[in-house]
Amino acid sequence: MKSETAAFLKKNKKRILEAWVQNQMSDSTLRDDLISNEELSKQSDDLLDTLLKAVGSGELNLESESFQGVTDILSELSITRARQGFSPRETSMFVMSLKKAFYSLLDAQYKDDPATLYQASVELNNLLDHMSIVTMETFIQGREEVILRQTDEMNEISTPVIRVWEGILALPIIGTLDSARTQIVMENLLQQIVETGSRIAILDISGVPTVDSLVAQHLIKTVSATRLMGAECIISGIRAEIAQTIVHLGIDLSNINTKASLASALKLAYSMLGIEVRRTERKTIF
Repeated sequence: MKSETAAFLKKNKKRILEAWVQNQMSDSTLRDDLISNEELSKQSDDLLDTLLKAVGSGELNLESESFQGVTDILSELSITRARQGFSPRETSMFVMSLKKAFYSLLDAQYKDDPATLYQASVELNNLLDHMSIVTMETFIQGREEVILRQTDEMNEISTPVIRVWEGILALPIIGTLDSARTQIVMENLLQQIVETGSRIAILDISGVPTVDSLVAQHLIKTVSATRLMGAECIISGIRAEIAQTIVHLGIDLSNINTKASLASALKLAYSMLGIEVRRTERKTIF
């Protein structure tokens, strides 16, 4: 870009900023519930100031050292907006709306110099397109991090280990049991066995929609790991359709205690520990 054009843009920073902020605020997708006008103006001011300084270097290459500050601001802004819940379109419009502000100013300044107008427009267009790509790449990365973190948190919440009695643990499993979740289940269960010294663990699969060969293998691995810790496993929640599926798949669970309900599994656990539960008449207290 010509040094005269870069100097002109820098000199008219205030006009560009005002037009840019106005373009963003007039956009129908602006999330004023997620970002205030003051914060939006500050973000725009910081990026424009850094961008115009980089443009003044004469090299319009986003990968150059001169534009490192621009890339840093875009990356931080994209990740922040991904965590706040902005959509991809809302995030990309932050950069794309700057084009209109630049073009309006350049058109008014170089309307009698088509060659300079064309050159400056093409160079700025290419630069802003690359900035938009960086913004979206970082935004997607930020969204993936949010999704992974939420998945981990949901897995932790959905696999609670409950101490139902002295020496008895219960772990209700809800949803699909894949390799990653099996690892979490085993880690939580083994940790609780060590901390509580429990001798029996009940795995309740009433909330598991389907049991295939892979799910069965995951259950067997969990039972094996539990036995290595000196505890015994009982699998409850074996519905009729699950029992048929296991038989058709030829999966051998004969060496594992299985029960149809959690209540039956708890009764078996009491029996294994020599605990007797009796029903007594309720005494009326006056």
